[in-house]
Amino acid sequence: MADFLAEKRAEIDERLKELRPLHEEFLKLERAKAALDGVDDRPRRGRPRGSTSGSSGTRRRRRRRGGTRGDEALALIRQNPGVTVSELARMMNIDPPNYLYRVMANLQADGAVTKQGKGYVAT
Repeated sequence: MADFLAEKRAEIDERLKELRPLHEEFLKLERAKAALDGVDDRPRRGRPRGSTSGSSGTRRRRRRRGGTRGDEALALIRQNPGVTVSELARMMNIDPPNYLYRVMANLQADGAVTKQGKGYVAT
């Protein structure tokens, strides 16, 4: 009888060793499913939540001291309403004018200028 019990205990121990990784995977999958239950299915744009730098989570643009290209472009737009990026680049001696497109996008985002046709007007 003792041999029978020892044999059955050994079989049970062996089977438990086989099942342990499956049980751990089962628990891991349950935790992952629970974590996903609170997430909606809509596709997200941009960076993942919580990946912003800084404590406030808002994006800040670093401003240089003194005059910037944006300030210079804004002054020229006030003097020449409807001026295009190419014309601004010539007035500011910027070649090629590609950099100025980013400056203009920032000014638009700040609400300092609006685009009318191909040109820009100060607001």
